[in-house]
Amino acid sequence: MIIFPAIDLYKGQVVRLYQGDYNQMTVYSDNPVNTAIEMQNKGATHLHIVDLYGAKEGETRDFDCVKNICQNTNLSCEIGGGIRSLDDIEKYIDSGVDRVILGTKAITDPVFLDEAIKEFGHRIVVGVDSKNGKVAIKGWTETVDKESFDFVSELVDRGVEYIIYTDISRDGSMKGINIDEYSKFKGMNIKVIASGGVSSYEDLKMIRDAGCYGAIIGKALYTGNVELGKAIDIVK
Repeated sequence: MIIFPAIDLYKGQVVRLYQGDYNQMTVYSDNPVNTAIEMQNKGATHLHIVDLYGAKEGETRDFDCVKNICQNTNLSCEIGGGIRSLDDIEKYIDSGVDRVILGTKAITDPVFLDEAIKEFGHRIVVGVDSKNGKVAIKGWTETVDKESFDFVSELVDRGVEYIIYTDISRDGSMKGINIDEYSKFKGMNIKVIASGGVSSYEDLKMIRDAGCYGAIIGKALYTGNVELGKAIDIVK
């Protein structure tokens, strides 16, 4: 299983939100590139990046910051937040990003999703953000009348190879993961990256044993509850 340390960007800073609430934001660094380099030095091979401003407003506000991370590290980077067009996807891939995460647009515009998959294939990841069992959009500020599990089944049928599944109720809460959510996908023909609530090495072991392809670690790294190098060793 692959560990994806997370860098959440907001106007050029490394931040964390509590359960997606932009009014509960903690700033951890003013230098995202240095943060990424530190993660690489601790053994990371992959990096999960979210442009929070983009997720909320639909703009690739922190594009240059993401490009600088790609150019100054050897990390395999995935980026999400505010990506609304094929041009946005191509722009990020040309900048050095390995995979692009589609969220709101993948849910509200299935034709666009099909076009993205046809054009970019395995470089497309769909973010499935679950709020009380429903799919959330627009930076988790709204939900749609679609069950999260049903939506994942639809994505399998559409040929999506990777999803990031986030239980919003656990994100940033340091209360541990909802393992039942991830266990539901075992055996499905899709690679699941677990996100939301990872706060211990035991959480990581459970995610690995549930058959997930990867796990994203955010707040637990910044608070010191989980040490990156040890986390990578544990799930090898």
